[in-house]
Amino acid sequence: MTYLSNIVRSPGDPKIIRSGPSSLGTADRLARALGWFSIGLGLMELIAPHRITRTLGMEGQESLIRAYGAREIGSGILSLSIDKQVGLWSRVAGDGLDVATVMPAMRDDNPKRDNVGLALAMLLGVMALDVIAAQSVTSRHSRGSRQWRDYSDRSGFPRGIESARSQAHRRPGSRHEGPGIAAVH
Repeated sequence: MTYLSNIVRSPGDPKIIRSGPSSLGTADRLARALGWFSIGLGLMELIAPHRITRTLGMEGQESLIRAYGAREIGSGILSLSIDKQVGLWSRVAGDGLDVATVMPAMRDDNPKRDNVGLALAMLLGVMALDVIAAQSVTSRHSRGSRQWRDYSDRSGFPRGIESARSQAHRRPGSRHEGPGIAAVH
């Protein structure tokens, strides 16, 4: 990374010796990874719903899988945006929907029951990651109810309101024109 960033520099420019720490916390990096994962999964659900339904013994559910793909892409985009909390919580809700959709395929007469069990295990694992990421990002980027800032003691004038009033009285043409800064002609 450091070598590549120094290639495009002119001879007189400073060189990058090492880069500093990232401003992204662990929760933000996990949110980013889950966002990209969601987009990839959503594309797969849009492109190959037949393959997914065949693997799980859920033939006839292709339209539903496509709709879930669109939902995944939307959640992924939100997870990569400034509203990553919304994206992550929508992923958690989507995971619950996915589990509820796949559970009926666990029936005894489904020859792909083992695949369904594996899919459920993966869904629950990803759901756990989504919950952890959503809680972590929410706590990192949310203001608590006790963090309201009190600006009632501020006037908006750098030297205070009395200084502003005295300067206003010193303006040329004012009733109290005196020997102030603005009175010099």
